[in-house]
Amino acid sequence: METNQSQRKNHMKTVGIVVEYNPLHNGHTYHFTEAKKQTASDAVVAVMSGHFLQRGEPAIVNKWARAEMALHMGVDLVLEIPFVYATQNAEQFAFGSIATLHATGIVDEVCFGSESGDIAWIEKLAAVLAEEPLAFQEALHKGLAQGWSYPAAYGAAIQALFPSPAADALQDYAAEPNNILGLNYCLALHRLQSPMRPTTIKRQKAGYHQETVTDQHIASATALRKLIVDHANDGLHTIRPYVPPSTFEILQAEKTAGRFPLTWERFYPYLQHQLLTRWPGELTAIHEMNEGIEHRILQALPRSTSFDDLVETVKTKRYTWARIQRLLLYSMLNLTRSKMAAINVKQGPAYIRVLGFNRTGQHLLKRMKKTSSLPVITRIAKDKHPMLMLDVQAGALYALGLPETLRQNEMQREYWQPPLHLDHA
Repeated sequence: METNQSQRKNHMKTVGIVVEYNPLHNGHTYHFTEAKKQTASDAVVAVMSGHFLQRGEPAIVNKWARAEMALHMGVDLVLEIPFVYATQNAEQFAFGSIATLHATGIVDEVCFGSESGDIAWIEKLAAVLAEEPLAFQEALHKGLAQGWSYPAAYGAAIQALFPSPAADALQDYAAEPNNILGLNYCLALHRLQSPMRPTTIKRQKAGYHQETVTDQHIASATALRKLIVDHANDGLHTIRPYVPPSTFEILQAEKTAGRFPLTWERFYPYLQHQLLTRWPGELTAIHEMNEGIEHRILQALPRSTSFDDLVETVKTKRYTWARIQRLLLYSMLNLTRSKMAAINVKQGPAYIRVLGFNRTGQHLLKRMKKTSSLPVITRIAKDKHPMLMLDVQAGALYALGLPETLRQNEMQREYWQPPLHLDHA
């Protein structure tokens, strides 16, 4: 009997999901439940951003707390997206996430949320874009050169590939943030020639960037973070109807410990120091610092009273809020083009970092150590790959946003914190 159970554990169907959980809320619970149900999966592997996120902002609470939220919800194994992918544009973020899931060798399907809820057009378009058609590339560069935002230029470039009216519908679809991510997930699957199958679930009730709450139980993470920041004294209690009880309890514990909430404003003095001590010529060495935007940043800095004020002053149609945030994050971490070249992100992740698991996840982890095409890391050694070194530096940087009494210990947490282990499921 035990042998049969063990065999089932070793061959359980597994779905992968890409998450940030900033913080985990009821909409995420819906996605998790539906992903497992629609794919008829026995287990769920989540690949999650670390301390800094795709839009270039610090997570409102650290990655260990967010991994714990995921495990309490029912995720079986939580892996980390390396910093060099977690804080990049949609294409690189998607590639690093999918490449991590692909490298495990244990994930059968990938399920993501989207505004359309329709996988057919996403797969069709991804198959075309995987060949990198010249007409698309030219249209995309033309849109960007005219000062359009990346989503707008991306949507318009779709029209170069398909005749109207199909192009009009695709342009509208392709300009939505979750649809863009989904499209790039499918692109990554094509480029990796991965056997993992994609599926999607329609996003419910709250838009990705929606800042207002319009439902009694589901709100976007953006809206919840705004409630937390705008209601400094009781912000945590205002989000209680929109998050699982376990999430609320974890956030409450993190707040009591002094580790929640973190925003960009906590890091602004360190960012100011980094920018004020550099000449424009030095800033041009920063990853993705192009077209003289460094001059715009340095001119705005003396007049800006806060981080938000700085970004608002610098941003343009082409340089969106998210893109400016990423540039400022790279500047604070001194992430240069030469460092990125040494890491070579086009080759994919160099390792798989484990953040947490439950009992089922432990079986997955044991299996993954045999099937993975990359080293599986549960403890960080002194000798580190440059990609992992950047994760460690990002962890230490994140600790600077904490109260002074916590910083010393938290700056070393990448070394002393083992993967979380919840003994259920």
